Amino acid sequence: MKMTLKTIPHIANKIAIDLNKSGVVVMTKGLEPVAAEAEKVLHESVKQEMALEEKVNEICDANEDEIEYMMADERQLFYMIKKKLAPEFGVILNYEERFSDIAHKILDELYEEDLIHFDVTENRIKNIIYSAITSFMADSSEIEDAVMDKIRSYKRRFIPGTDEFEILHEKLYREELTKRGME
Repeated sequence: MKMTLKTIPHIANKIAIDLNKSGVVVMTKGLEPVAAEAEKVLHESVKQEMALEEKVNEICDANEDEIEYMMADERQLFYMIKKKLAPEFGVILNYEERFSDIAHKILDELYEEDLIHFDVTENRIKNIIYSAITSFMADSSEIEDAVMDKIRSYKRRFIPGTDEFEILHEKLYREELTKRGME
């Protein structure tokens, strides 16, 4: 599943909470700085992928006539171009490898900023971070479904895309995360 700018703060909070609950990490300045540092790394990763996708869209748009003439599958073509350009943008397309790389970068930043201390192997800490990311991503669609079910259960209709909808969605999303111990 793809990480989005909207989910980054929630993933960062989960990483901080899971590190704190692990019992193998001592946080020198508390949860917030750890979450903030994780958020920076996650944000950078998502921005890289967005830049890559923007470039791929530009290429597809520039060759739109040719694509139509050849009757090429646009989604498959998009993915092939994305795969070709990914190394140039520093994007790992395989999610397992990507999340592992992100976990390693987060660990490096937390250690360099002296936000955590630990007496176990770096790999164990990296695995905690990796597990936090992957478990959040796995639960994300479940959480989204629960939130949308709650919104639909209201007598009043909320239109997706409106400010009212977004505020309610964010409130219910946070409640669902808190209920699951992820916030």
